[in-house]
Amino acid sequence: MFSSLNERHAQMLAILLPAALLGGAYISQYGFGLFPCEMCWWQRYPHFAALALGLASLVVPPRRLWVALAGLAIIISGLIGAFHAGIEYGWWEGITACTTPIGEGGGNAMDAIMNAPIIRCDVAPWTLLGISLAGYNFLISTGGGLAILALLARKKVA
Repeated sequence: MFSSLNERHAQMLAILLPAALLGGAYISQYGFGLFPCEMCWWQRYPHFAALALGLASLVVPPRRLWVALAGLAIIISGLIGAFHAGIEYGWWEGITACTTPIGEGGGNAMDAIMNAPIIRCDVAPWTLLGISLAGYNFLISTGGGLAILALLARKKVA
C-alpha cells in the first residue's frame, strides 16, 4: 500500500493516461478510419508497457518502482510523438521507409509503387488547431509522464 495520497494519484494517472490514449488511438483508427503508420505504432508500444506496469503496481511491490517506470514509458511515447510530429511538419527527415516518396532513388517505378507504404509517416492525416495526433501525443504524454514523476517526488501528504 502507498504511504501517501500523491503516490496513489500517480498510480491512477499511470493507469488511466495510457488507457485513455490507447483508447483514443483505437477509436480514431476503427471509428474514424485514421489508420496508424509505422511511427504511430512506435508511440503505442510504450503505452502498452506503461499500462502493464501501472496495473502491475496494483498488486506487485515495490509499487513506486512500477509507477515510476510507467511514467518513464509514457514520456518515451511522448518523445517518439515529438519526433514523429517533427517529420510531419517537415522540420527533419524521417528514418523509416514510410517517409520515402514514390519515385525517389531511381530504379523501377512499379517496384517503388508496389513497395510504398500505404500509410505515410510524414503526412498528418488529421490536425486540430494545427497540431497532429503525434503532436498531441507529445503534449499529453510528456506532461502526464512528468506529472507522475513529480507526484512521486513530492513530500508525503497523508
